Amino acid sequence: MRQPTLIGIVVGFVVLTIVFRLLEFTRAPEQRQRLLRSGYLTDLAYWLFTPLVTRTATAIAVAIAVAPIAWLIWGRLDRDLIMHGFGPMAQLPLWAQAAALLVIGDFIGYWMHRAFHRRRLWRFHAVHHSSEQLDWLSSVRLHPVNDIVMRVAAAAPLLLTGLAPIALASVTPLLTLLAIALHANVDWDWGPLRTIVASPRFHRWHHTSETEGGNSNFAGLLPIWDILFGTFYMPKDATPVRFGTATPVPTGLFGQLIFPFRR
Repeated sequence: MRQPTLIGIVVGFVVLTIVFRLLEFTRAPEQRQRLLRSGYLTDLAYWLFTPLVTRTATAIAVAIAVAPIAWLIWGRLDRDLIMHGFGPMAQLPLWAQAAALLVIGDFIGYWMHRAFHRRRLWRFHAVHHSSEQLDWLSSVRLHPVNDIVMRVAAAAPLLLTGLAPIALASVTPLLTLLAIALHANVDWDWGPLRTIVASPRFHRWHHTSETEGGNSNFAGLLPIWDILFGTFYMPKDATPVRFGTATPVPTGLFGQLIFPFRR
């Protein structure tokens, strides 16, 4: 996976700021947020920290986790072999492998996300939920341990299926954009597709308080998991307006990084 460059990070930030700022103007004036809203500087710091530090640490952790499995399968470590899969599943058309990877990966992600809302893991995930004014930039407020555990937990089972990770290469940018858009300050729910694909309204309910919708809507892509397991929450004629968590998470980047390790 190509590592992001500083120029790419800056250009991406400028483009997304303009696009989502314009989209926010589709809302009523009282529903818009100031550009320099509360927590903006913290999220801006994460915009640099997450791709440069967190994703690098995650890539190393995933490589370490899948190495023993790859060794057992092929007797050697070979990135090309890993990316192109093995066995009967690797013979499927790439579009079918991509669909299977998305469904299985989202199913694993759903249960891991629920696990992060419980006990010790919650303190890592509470960092992501600490944004009290939510918009697209809030999507990168993510503790490194949260990202590492989520991705390692999915990498090993997906590797064992024999499906080719390279099948996701063409849709990865779209998945990244969707993850960002889910946090945007818009009230979209995709109309008749609201129960098929996760939407900003669906995910923004997840960012409300723990007593409102904060313990629902765990899926990152397919709401069907929430529907099947009783965690779907999309009340009619209502939109989420209050965000954050009762957990006392510090406001700055460094404080949030060490917060889960403090008593």
